Amino acid sequence: MTKKENTSHKEILRIIKNALAEDIGKGDITTAAIIRGNKRGQAQAIAKDDFIIAGINVFQKTFLFLDDRIEFEALIADGEKVKKGETIAQVTGPLTSILRAERVALNLFQRMCGIATLTRKFVEAVHGTKAKILDTRKTIPGLRLLDKMAVKIGGGFNHRMGLYDGVLIKDNHIAAAGGIQAAVAAQKKSYTKKLKIEVETKNLIEVEEALNSGVDIIMLDNMPVDEMTKAVALVRGKALLEASGNVSLQNAARIAATGVDFISVGEITHSVRAADIALKIMASAI
Repeated sequence: MTKKENTSHKEILRIIKNALAEDIGKGDITTAAIIRGNKRGQAQAIAKDDFIIAGINVFQKTFLFLDDRIEFEALIADGEKVKKGETIAQVTGPLTSILRAERVALNLFQRMCGIATLTRKFVEAVHGTKAKILDTRKTIPGLRLLDKMAVKIGGGFNHRMGLYDGVLIKDNHIAAAGGIQAAVAAQKKSYTKKLKIEVETKNLIEVEEALNSGVDIIMLDNMPVDEMTKAVALVRGKALLEASGNVSLQNAARIAATGVDFISVGEITHSVRAADIALKIMASAI
């Protein structure tokens, strides 16, 4: 396991730990009253819709974090399509532990599958163009790592994890600095680490100002498609272009056809519909 993978693993376990503590609290009073001792059983995770699998390892880790006696068998891998009615995984072990972990495991897994599924739809919508689908920082607080993992599984790309690993000069930075050139100059002067500098623009005048400031990436924020086309012609490949704002499955292809390099989509994480998955205890296996 690489250092990055180890860090991600620890962060996933932290998320799971906090989520289980929130849900279980002082104990599962319903399960404790109904199931005595170490009665074992098996449950199956079943798809109740068609979607893309994402986070099967997170689903597994949630059960094992609570009880390492649980046996988990994944039947479908991340990135694969699942059909309604298909069995995704089997979970075998103490019934009390399966039931206590059930809701948290499903909540995390269903959300990741939903994100990957919507991301895949956007990726397919811009197929045949050079545009890449990016996520944003519009994620559920505390779940950003999982949200962005799901985007990658769906075929999208991560923009930045947070404020610490990417430079994006937005409208409020520009207002505070007194203009695009001043904001970019201040950034170049105070931060020497080799990171690409991106600046947000609202119109072609600002695009030209950003280009003259020597930035690496120019965000075209909430621009009409015809104005994006003009921006692409104006920049002529001297900087990368990212379309952002009011992007939907209905207009993604038209935006991509302008020639932009990236399309960032907040919808894939901030208002995604979770996939529908059921966890069913198999009476025959008890």
